[in-house]
Amino acid sequence: MTTYMDYTISSKPIRIIDRTTDESKLQLKSLSIVNVGHLPNRSLYRTQAQFQYYAFVYIAGGKGTYQVNNKEKQPVHKGSFFVFFPDATFDYGPDPQETWDEFYFTVEGSRTAEWLSTWLTEPYRVRQTGLDDAQQSKIDRIFMLMESGIPSNLDRASLLLESLLYEFVQSSQPNTDSTDYITKLMDDIAASLHQSFDADAFCERYHISISTLRRIIQKHTGYSLNKYIHRLKISEAKNILLNTDRSIKDTAVSLGYNDVFYFSRLFKKYVGVSPQHFRNNV
Repeated sequence: MTTYMDYTISSKPIRIIDRTTDESKLQLKSLSIVNVGHLPNRSLYRTQAQFQYYAFVYIAGGKGTYQVNNKEKQPVHKGSFFVFFPDATFDYGPDPQETWDEFYFTVEGSRTAEWLSTWLTEPYRVRQTGLDDAQQSKIDRIFMLMESGIPSNLDRASLLLESLLYEFVQSSQPNTDSTDYITKLMDDIAASLHQSFDADAFCERYHISISTLRRIIQKHTGYSLNKYIHRLKISEAKNILLNTDRSIKDTAVSLGYNDVFYFSRLFKKYVGVSPQHFRNNV
């Protein structure tokens, strides 16, 4: 264990534990903790920081900001969880005249790629989670296992960390199965018919991944996301054609279809006849 004072970082003793065992002694090759640290009362704010490994950070108290590649500054509060990753620059730390209580876990191994492609998508986003006694116990145990230096304990620490991070991510997800949430989401999609649907912006607004949005739409409508949106737009197009004298081109453009020929093909696909035939014969 390493515990020392560094007043440029914190006014309290810092605890850092590095992996002291050779990698060849580890049985778990796809995931290994490089080091862990606890920075209580951290006051240092870093700018343009870069990292060789992935590092996962939990803030147990205090507040500040986190920024990736000079993009939007995201607020950090007690219970926030965020990630550092290679090939990016980070500005982060407590607000002026503030401190925060930081736990970090630096890892290496191919397993992180699996996380990022499944349950740990959007690594650049601050997530708000909680910390119950069981999770705090896991953090304490990870530190104890790392401190032992025993290869089998280091493997256990890595697996325990994976479990902890998964719990953090899951607890930060909105309740996407609640009726109120689904109703609001579907209403919001319906309200955006008169423009091209921007899935990325929509998901950012709801703090979900595109894969989660697709799952919700498939579950509650039976259609894929694209098919559902096209069906909504074509249904609205039918109302416009029957109740206004707007041209087919204007109707298409008003619904986000700048290519009138593409719109006409979609209309015939879902309705069975062309827009003009529908207007003249219904």
